[in-house]
Amino acid sequence: MNTASSIFTVPLLLFVFAVSAFLGIQFRRGHRENYKIYHAAFSELMEIFCADDQVFTNIGGSIGHHANFYYREKGLIYEIDATITLLPRHAPLYLPISKYLMRNDRLFISLYMRYPPPGEGHIIEKSYDGFRGHEITNAVRLNREEIFWGPYPFFLYYDKLSMYDALKELIMKHRDPGTIRHVALIPDQRKGFIFMIPREGTVKRDCEPVYHWMCRLFEKQRL
Repeated sequence: MNTASSIFTVPLLLFVFAVSAFLGIQFRRGHRENYKIYHAAFSELMEIFCADDQVFTNIGGSIGHHANFYYREKGLIYEIDATITLLPRHAPLYLPISKYLMRNDRLFISLYMRYPPPGEGHIIEKSYDGFRGHEITNAVRLNREEIFWGPYPFFLYYDKLSMYDALKELIMKHRDPGTIRHVALIPDQRKGFIFMIPREGTVKRDCEPVYHWMCRLFEKQRL
């Protein structure tokens, strides 16, 4: 009986040890990878926004970080908020579920302006329209057109022709959205919004043109 028991016990212990070792290695590797993505994304945002003050907050261990960028001068922008949520690469057993729920890492950027934009408009990738957290509140009263921005199908929502022209200007000047998945201008909140996938080395490249485009639109409202 003891011999038979040991035949099953030893492989089981080896299996448990192997699984524990794998989880431990993946835990450290996942933490490092998430840190690299978060650090690179926020470093690039700092280069774009050039804020007077900035505050960084951890909101979820290695999967959630938040940044506030503040401006002392009375310019177009008085605050920018950025939130990055990352896949749990340190938790391989939960990672497939998270990929199903989140799809990708996510970076949400909100720009709070002193002046409202000239209208409401959205450019949102078709596969994200209505997806978790991406519902457009006023979609039923906005005009909608399907277009291609780079290789991806997008919906363009707008409330007036001037906003339609402004959105098309962005698309024509910047032919490839890269990692951008949703751009929005919301007049009743005096807010601009950018949603993107924060791949390392792409945040500044893809976000900066949209940021400056928004600033030009808000600048026209001030004049």
